Amino acid sequence: QVQLVESGGGLVQAGDSLRLSCVASGRTFSRYAMGWFRQASGKERELVAAISWNGGSISHGDSAKGRFTISRDNAKNTVYLQMNSLKPEDTAVYYCAADVIPLAVILATTPGRYDYWGQGTQVTVSS
Repeated sequence: QVQLVESGGGLVQAGDSLRLSCVASGRTFSRYAMGWFRQASGKERELVAAISWNGGSISHGDSAKGRFTISRDNAKNTVYLQMNSLKPEDTAVYYCAADVIPLAVILATTPGRYDYWGQGTQVTVSS
């Protein structure tokens, strides 16, 4: 059973930065792509960023481009999301997720491709 534990969320002001972390356990972390998704109240879950198993391919959702950076440290079984220049519209619960396909050639960017999810961490950005 895979477990994903997110941390790093909180209440910040517009323009601030946060770094989210997600530690994985239960299977070989380095073989699977990882993604960060978010879900705001009353909205659908959306991709923030995804990173391939070896870090060679990265995809960002439109809202994250130019401000957020995803990275991973396979030695620490951890994926990170560095969020800069935060805006009130970034307020959401942020989820870490692990891909269902090992060593995937095509980077997964939709929630349906991810079979394990963390419990989520709340990010609130005040204006």
